[in-house]
Amino acid sequence: MAIAIGNVTTSASAVYTSSGNTVVTFLSFTNYSAVPQIANVWIVPNGSSASNLNLAITSLEITANGTSSGDTFQFYQGNEKLILGNGDTIQADCSNVNAVNSIVSYTSA
Repeated sequence: MAIAIGNVTTSASAVYTSSGNTVVTFLSFTNYSAVPQIANVWIVPNGSSASNLNLAITSLEITANGTSSGDTFQFYQGNEKLILGNGDTIQADCSNVNAVNSIVSYTSA
């Protein structure tokens, strides 16, 4: 297993890119800023762009850091997994830079 971490920006960009076939076992977004953030998440096939066709989560409000349990959003529940092919991406954006991080745990398929 491996982990990819990063900051989410204000335009849709990859928070994880699959190298070969991979299984994503955990994905979370945490707001570490002092104000609520709005985020969007796309699951994008290799060669495609983020669009309404691959929008997985829209207008997710992540509360300000430390104000409630809503300051972190976990994408998966239980034993769910997301299988990605080579070059597929998970992309995200949020309302402000330097406000939301992403953590992705993955393994080879």
